[in-house]
Amino acid sequence: MKLVLVHARAMTLELLRYPAFSVPTLAFPALFFLLFVASRGDRNATLLLASFAGFAFLAVAFFQFGVGIASERESPWERFQRTLPARAGVRLAARLLSGTLFGLASAGLVALTAVATTDAHLSAVRWGGLVVALALGALPFALLGIALGYWVSPRGALPVANMLYLVLAFAGGLWTTPARLPSAVASVSPLLPTRQFGNVLWGAANGSLWRPQDWLLLLVWGVAFGLLALWGYSRDEGRRYG
Repeated sequence: MKLVLVHARAMTLELLRYPAFSVPTLAFPALFFLLFVASRGDRNATLLLASFAGFAFLAVAFFQFGVGIASERESPWERFQRTLPARAGVRLAARLLSGTLFGLASAGLVALTAVATTDAHLSAVRWGGLVVALALGALPFALLGIALGYWVSPRGALPVANMLYLVLAFAGGLWTTPARLPSAVASVSPLLPTRQFGNVLWGAANGSLWRPQDWLLLLVWGVAFGLLALWGYSRDEGRRYG
């Protein structure tokens, strides 16, 4: 555990030293909330607070994990780290811990923006439920981001990450709530992992009971993305060191 914390601290400090990465990653979801929710005086501000907090975690999954891993694969430092005795699982756990910290920080900015500019309000219990839903519900997307990082070339990672980030967030209903989706998108939306993620976030914000099927589907997506990530890592390891 101590080694995981050391690696997580190093990863976090490294990212904070690059404001061109850390500032947009942290601030972008809050800015989107201002543009698409606060500026319109949306009556669903509490639900959309939860949505855009989830959107913040997606940003970390696709950019910190996906684009970050793809870029690091080509660096001499990454090759050196793979020769160290620390197992891949240690570095993966450290990356997930660092990503969770970034996700919570970005989601916290969304929450502060929402409370300051709209009538969004959650009780202490609902805030706690939302944090749990964010931390657990975002795990499949973290694994998808890791898979992206090992399967896509460094040059292609950014456009692919952007496409997944925006399309999945919109089609899952995180920008508008599902009731406002175009009919063609609404028919596909329930099949997407972002829709199940949204469901658990909105359940936490509403104080309603979580539906077991949403968590089950997120688990299924998580297993699938985890296997894809493991396959991608093994493939990359075999190509470089086999």
